[in-house]
Parts: sequence; structure tokens; C-alpha cells
Amino acid sequence: MRLRLIPYHYLLLILFCISPTFCLSQQSVFVGRHRALSVKGTALTDSHGDTVVLKGVSLGWHNWWPRFYNEKTIDWLVDDFQVNVVRAAVGVGVKGGYHDDPEQAFRCLYNVVDAAIKNDVYVIVDWHSHGIYTDDAKEFFTKVATRYHGYSNIIYEIFNEPVDQPWTEIKAYSEEVISAIRSIDKNNLILVGTPHWDQDVDIAADDPIIGYDNIMYTLHFYAATHKQELRKKADYALSKGLPLFVSECAGMEASGDGKVDIREWQRWQDWMSARKISWAVWSIADKNESCSMIVSPASPASDWLESDLKEWGRITRTTLRNK
Repeated sequence: MRLRLIPYHYLLLILFCISPTFCLSQQSVFVGRHRALSVKGTALTDSHGDTVVLKGVSLGWHNWWPRFYNEKTIDWLVDDFQVNVVRAAVGVGVKGGYHDDPEQAFRCLYNVVDAAIKNDVYVIVDWHSHGIYTDDAKEFFTKVATRYHGYSNIIYEIFNEPVDQPWTEIKAYSEEVISAIRSIDKNNLILVGTPHWDQDVDIAADDPIIGYDNIMYTLHFYAATHKQELRKKADYALSKGLPLFVSECAGMEASGDGKVDIREWQRWQDWMSARKISWAVWSIADKNESCSMIVSPASPASDWLESDLKEWGRITRTTLRNK
């Protein structure tokens, strides 16, 4: 019997199928599978029209934890935590932040975005501000959109957490920044902040931004503080057709410290799962507080063991790996 040679690409396909060392993780082809995101009603959908739920983590403020803004951290989060989205929190209006050193801010941001693209996951470019800096935000997002337009990985978060600004001011600011982004990037998802630390989504629902597609509104919660009352607000917003994205959340008190409320965290998980809402957990940092996931001092190499994770890091890892 004459043996036939197996073409090389068929051999590779066989190896992919039978060998774990050749298998690609779901995360490694996540953007490649889903491609461009869009908003349909209150749902986030992919290029096939199917609902997609993003689940991942946020890095801490870039100005205080720049050593985690590197390729190895993102590699580790994708491989070990199994995230499909990461959030780069570019600090604004604080010491060492964007205004003090914009070059450092962009260096940190580009490290994370490029690593997310390499790992084929989505990345939230977060203008991590509590104040309104319209001209600076427009300049920042114009530069980011110019560099990365055409990449489906990119999500723009234009206002982290408004504090005491009324919705009328937040809306006016958002419309200007959205216009600047859309002049370059016509389609990628944009996340809009809402009043009172991203909790008064009901107010935004009564007066939403019009004239732009692919916009969602951010809801933030810390489970030990924010409970059923905030979920009621969010359900009202959803009933009015306002699409929500939880771009920051955690299980302890709103201060970022205190005891983790496991039961309330699970209630929030169940609530988001039932409504197919995307979420990112705060934060990859080693500050001495409950919400920082890494034991201090942490290696920037990010080859962390489970013993390098604090309680919140272990809970987050388990939640993501079981998703």
C-alpha cells in the first residue's frame, strides 16, 4: 500500500485538535470571533448579531501603578484570569496623572492596548477622571482614535465617575467628546458616565444622548454598599431602553476597603448574568485596601501565584474562570 503524504496545513490542524499544547484558548481568538461590537436596544452584540457579554478587570490608576501597565500583566490576565476585556485607567486630575505627565500616560496606555490587541481581547480606554476637562478629553481621545481606529478591540470610556456634576453638564461634555471620536472612529463602542459616581442611570435614561450609535452608559457598584436600591435604578434605566455597561465593580464598600460581601456580590453577578450586562472588576493594584487584588509588594513581571492574590483577587479569579 502506498503511503500518501499529509499536507503541512492538515497536519497542523490535526495537532490543534489533539494536542493541548496546540489548543487556542477561547480568549486568544475572542475579538477575532466576535469582531466589531454594536448596541442593539439594551444589548451589546457582535458582528454576527449575537449578544456578547464582556467580563474582565480594570488596572488601577496608571499614575500610581504604572508597573502593571505592561504586556506581561495583560498576558497573565488573559491566560490565568481568562478575561476577555481589560480596562486601562488613565488617571486625570490627580498627582502624577495625565495633566502632569501626558507622555507617561500614553506610554502606559499604549502598552496595555497593544498587549490587548496581541491577545485578541477587548480593551477599555478609560479617561479616569472625576471632573470635566472637555478640551483635554477631546485632545486625548482624538490621539487615541487616530492611532487605533480600525481595531475592533477598542472601547472608549469618556468619563470614569462624575461626582457632583448634573446630568445636563455631563451630557453636554459627552456630546462634544463623542463628536470628536466619531470624526475619526465611526463605529467603536463608547461608554458614557452617569451622575453620582455612575449610579444615577435613571436620570440619564430620562434624557439620553441622541444622534449617535453604539453608545452605552456606565453603572458602577461596590456590593457591600450598593444593593437592591441601585439595581432598581438600573432596571428602570433598562426598561426605558438605556443600554448599560458595568465598567467598574467590586464586592466591598464604596471606599474600596472593608469586608467583601460575598452574598451581595453573588446577587449582582446573578443580576448582570440575567440581563447579559458586561462588567470589569476593580482593580489590579497592590495598595493596602480590599479592592486591590495583588499582595504587596508585587512583582511587575505578573507571573503571580494564587498566594500572591489577596482575597478579592482570588474571588475575582474564581468568578472569571467559572464564567
